[in-house]
Amino acid sequence: MYNKILVTLDATPADRAIIEHVKALAQAMHSRVMLLHVADGWAARTYGADAISPEITEDTAYLRKLEVEFQSAGIPVEAELAFGEPDRQIVKWIQDKGCDLVAMSTHGHRFLADLFLGSTSRQVRHSVSVPVLLLKAK
Repeated sequence: MYNKILVTLDATPADRAIIEHVKALAQAMHSRVMLLHVADGWAARTYGADAISPEITEDTAYLRKLEVEFQSAGIPVEAELAFGEPDRQIVKWIQDKGCDLVAMSTHGHRFLADLFLGSTSRQVRHSVSVPVLLLKAK
């Protein structure tokens, strides 16, 4: 059913909820997992893949650590770092590479916070045709 699961990460403790959920799901479904984090700091937005910054270094190390975690659980995994606006880059990734399920943690903002700050999960789920699993971070 879910051959390829895209897990979007924001490199915060909120990721743990979706990571644990997807590990169990991927094992049960024999799925491949794609980990995606979008670096959206000044250097990432300005220079894209050519950016060099402490943020990029930390993001890359974070993805590598999670890649090892999934591999240790016997789950086929790949990790990718994208650059720019998270919602746009996630949607672009899905359109370009495809997946059967998108899994995201949400921060559980309320209406006014989402209205002013925007919501990556809201933008993604309204822009793609694949199922989107949203799990509220603890």
